[in-house]
Amino acid sequence: MKPKKIKLSEQKYLIIEWEDSSIIEYPLKFLRDETPDAGNKGETILWKHYPPPPAGPDKPGKYEIADIKKVGNYAISIVWKDGYDSGIYSWDLLLRFGEFLKIKSTLTN
Repeated sequence: MKPKKIKLSEQKYLIIEWEDSSIIEYPLKFLRDETPDAGNKGETILWKHYPPPPAGPDKPGKYEIADIKKVGNYAISIVWKDGYDSGIYSWDLLLRFGEFLKIKSTLTN
């Protein structure tokens, strides 16, 4: 499934309307903290896991979006205001994040 519309809401949420007309609001803090790249999550090479480097202090703009770029026909890349631009958010990943957020919301309410 692909998005029909992607919108930024007041530097708090990325709102995606999907082809099936469902709408998911992604908190920017969640998206940044879950950035899908080796520098954030670590990586595994030949069954050995290499953890990411320790996180430094938060820079201004860490949780604010400067730009969103389409990656092919399958993903977006987010440029954050602190200059961080690694990580590709595929449509599949964003849908899984949406399911996670829905379940989390149900459990915390």
